[in-house]
Amino acid sequence: MANSKWNEQNISDQNGKVVIITGATSGIGKAAAKLLAPKNAQIVMAVRNTQKGEKVAKEILDHNPNALITVSKMDLSSLDSIKEFADDFISNFDRLDVLINNAGVMMSPFARTSDGFELQMGTNHLGHFALTGHLMPILKATKDSRVVATSSMAHMAGNIDFEDFNWEKRKYNPTQAYGDSKIANLYFTYELAKRYKDDPDAPMATAAHPGWTGTELQRHSGAAQFLNNFFAQKPAMGILPSLRAAYDSEAKPGDYYGPSRFFGMHGSPIKINSNKRSHDEEAAKKLWDLSAEMTGVSY
Repeated sequence: MANSKWNEQNISDQNGKVVIITGATSGIGKAAAKLLAPKNAQIVMAVRNTQKGEKVAKEILDHNPNALITVSKMDLSSLDSIKEFADDFISNFDRLDVLINNAGVMMSPFARTSDGFELQMGTNHLGHFALTGHLMPILKATKDSRVVATSSMAHMAGNIDFEDFNWEKRKYNPTQAYGDSKIANLYFTYELAKRYKDDPDAPMATAAHPGWTGTELQRHSGAAQFLNNFFAQKPAMGILPSLRAAYDSEAKPGDYYGPSRFFGMHGSPIKINSNKRSHDEEAAKKLWDLSAEMTGVSY
């Protein structure tokens, strides 16, 4: 596995298949749409800014005139927007083969979502938790469907404070809050895989991280933007772990993919291990129950 050079050429023709990519207006989400367009997948770009989304869609269509792309509005920081998107999708499509939960915010200043959640956890985890829950019926109705969570090497710093989940008591630390949201993505994946392990209709839950990839996500970190000049790989490489998680025929529930070289920051995607804390089953269950309570979405 370590020597494999898995890339988009390993993805078979996706004619008739439907994929949702959240946050597809820039970075690795945009790269996913660009790489999947020639595979004949029906791509649904779930984006907050539809104007930017239409611009990306046009860019892709200029190179692939036969590409099938739909731009749909969805703001992950709004439970109402998520529900509206999911209802609209289900009314317009009869299948969902892959859900790539990619969108996110990184190390942003303190803010709350429209529902009052701390912004990073609210967007990166709770929004995708709600979205996946709303789409579960159509995922289950689609044979061999998958849900891919986008985590980060920052999960290693994650240590969720369940007594102050919404940062109401502590001084806000944007780096810690980001790490917490990224370990939450892994808790979600592992708990989803565990809960549906005996359901043959359930989607396979996998996860990935992009290594060090230069994207707009880093706009709140001056240090990251500076170091991008020396260390960052391009989004077209950074998206490959997520695409392997989505399309590798040998993937199993709970598999986690990341770059193979330079301490996991660069290179072809391989199956890797997340840290010990991310496999805390008690914390994963606690987060799942809290997420269902906070979002009002039950699976």
